[in-house]
Amino acid sequence: MSAEYVLRTQNLTKTFGQHKAVDNVSMNVRKGDIYGLIGKNGAGKTTFLKMVTGLAKPTQGAIELFGKKDVQSGVELQRKRIGCLVEEPGYYPGMTALDNLEIVRRNLGIAEKNITREMLDFVKLSDAGKKKVRNFSMGMKQRLGIAVSLIRNPDFLVLDEPINGLDPSGIKEIRDLMIKLNRERQITILISSHILGELSKIATRYGIIRDGALIEEFDAETLGDRCKRCQKVVVDDPARAAKILEDRFGIHNYDVPDRHVIRIFERYDEAENINNAFVMGGVALRESMLVGQDLEGYFMDLLGGDHRT
Repeated sequence: MSAEYVLRTQNLTKTFGQHKAVDNVSMNVRKGDIYGLIGKNGAGKTTFLKMVTGLAKPTQGAIELFGKKDVQSGVELQRKRIGCLVEEPGYYPGMTALDNLEIVRRNLGIAEKNITREMLDFVKLSDAGKKKVRNFSMGMKQRLGIAVSLIRNPDFLVLDEPINGLDPSGIKEIRDLMIKLNRERQITILISSHILGELSKIATRYGIIRDGALIEEFDAETLGDRCKRCQKVVVDDPARAAKILEDRFGIHNYDVPDRHVIRIFERYDEAENINNAFVMGGVALRESMLVGQDLEGYFMDLLGGDHRT
């Protein structure tokens, strides 16, 4: 086990009767990641996060946290290094944010009394004053939930759909908070969501879960590359085709991902002229097409092609 991994799971499975809610998931979350777990509602995200945080017991498989993967080596002790917000946070609605945090602090046996006000300041709830939690907006409640999850100063934060149901202002507040936690406090974050556009603004790595199974993991750079708009041509002689692009059109923004393919990342409106130049230059053109799509379209294709969440 490399120390660079905060979480690794191996064939993690959760079965309810005949239904596999989570199906042999092997995930790798590296230290420093903001890992976006993407899936439709009902895909198994929440069940998976519950097993990671100890709120549900796996049917089979292994969980490794900070290098510890069994009871004897102290995996339960490692869970004390996790802060989590899974499903609806539990609050005392007739009490203030400060009072709610005080109860959590005392229950956890945290001696430092200033930690509650520090957490309220950090999530920008210090001005809530005597306002009761029942009167909080959805965004304020989510920020309070995150404050609760941070009170033990965790190294790893697990958040289940923290921006679900928020208005654009609330979404931005949570997004900015995640970036701040990751950059200023060096907290590794695992965040589930189906709001793809927002998650793509902060995630450094992604896992795609569909029907309980993790179908792929990739980093943000790979995602950007896959969604890049380009003219893709299949030719017999990429070297000759590249020379035509440079000499005839002055195009240098291209790559050759394999021995017969060139991807051209500019001047899509000249595709016909470029193709003709290839043919006239003695390059056998086998295929030419415009490829690439927006992030949401790409994710939805991975999730099964249905654009409903």
